[in-house]
Amino acid sequence: MNLMEQSLGQLARQIPGATRVFEAHRFDFCCAGNRTLRAAAAAAGIDGATVAAELQALQTRGTAAGEPDWSRLSDAVLVDHILHRYHTVHREQLPELIRLANRVEQVHGKHDDCPHGLAEHLNSMAQELESHMRKEEVVLFPLIVRGHGATAAMPIGVMRAEHQDHGAALQRLNALTQDMTLPQGACATWHALYTGLRTFRDDLVTHIHIENNILFERFAPAAVQ
Repeated sequence: MNLMEQSLGQLARQIPGATRVFEAHRFDFCCAGNRTLRAAAAAAGIDGATVAAELQALQTRGTAAGEPDWSRLSDAVLVDHILHRYHTVHREQLPELIRLANRVEQVHGKHDDCPHGLAEHLNSMAQELESHMRKEEVVLFPLIVRGHGATAAMPIGVMRAEHQDHGAALQRLNALTQDMTLPQGACATWHALYTGLRTFRDDLVTHIHIENNILFERFAPAAVQ
């Protein structure tokens, strides 16, 4: 099939390194992975043929070094990876990020670039993400691991909808921090905060991508748009 007519999720699954291309062009491949490359490029005002050529070059080059082929993992192994690499890590990341955000807002509240409301937003994200992960851990993932993923279309639909909310929260996070751009002369705490936020953002994007475009696609394929 023409690359332009494939969805971002399909391309992300099939071409190791495609996610880096999408990130460079700011294509939402995790929450909007059912859009075709053509549609995503048009929405971003980018020449889709140029992006397709970049992807074609990756295909020709072969598997990118160090990039696992998640599609080859069994359901149980993939679920275990998600739990340990993302659920556990998010629970470690967010309390410290909230603490650092509170500190920056308290000390630098009069600075023009102070991310006012960031700590509150991160606290809201932490609550929403915890609720989401618990649903996966208690309901959805046990179904999948026991071999009943084909019956899980409804909870998968709920999780995908909540991923959309997480994507919107990440957009708000970028807006509050001017895309994690540090002002000149920012203190060490501010540096640590934005470094941690970039890691958290990248982790959450990959987390959603693996679930939406790989794990969930095995049981409830999303309609390509």
